[in-house]
Amino acid sequence: MHSFARGIEQDRDTVGAAFTTPHHNGRTEGVNTRTKMLKRQMYGRAGFRLLRRRILLG
Repeated sequence: MHSFARGIEQDRDTVGAAFTTPHHNGRTEGVNTRTKMLKRQMYGRAGFRLLRRRILLG
């Protein structure tokens, strides 16, 4: 717990900006998570072309 608190203290400006700015990367993270899930589901089953098609159409 002490190490976590010290890390927060060292990044005080970053933590403050996270709470005061209206920007976030939630949508980007959602796309990344979905892409990784599709990649895991299709591992060993099909080539890159089918994976690309599923990502673009999904």
